[in-house]
Amino acid sequence: MDILERIDGLRRERGWSVNNLAMEAMLTQSTLNNLYTRRSEPKISTLRAICAAFGITLSEFFAPETRQIPPEEEALLSMVSALPADKKRALLTLLSGPALGEVSP
Repeated sequence: MDILERIDGLRRERGWSVNNLAMEAMLTQSTLNNLYTRRSEPKISTLRAICAAFGITLSEFFAPETRQIPPEEEALLSMVSALPADKKRALLTLLSGPALGEVSP
């Protein structure tokens, strides 16, 4: 993983300029400009400040990109995982059939 690319991607997702990121992370503009122009790795303290500005942890920063599951889907997954195997199969059968309200041919 290229750390600067990850920072840049997170910054662009938020529509921030480098100056915005510097302000949000409470870093100097020159600190960030040095990272970008020298293509150097940031100090851990700088990276922590940047992560705090993005509202993420260091582990989230280094975690592979994953799709965020909406709360409703997460609740469903939690309920389904608590079901016994026979109930899971029954639910799968129900969901694999025709959509509710449709008439099967």
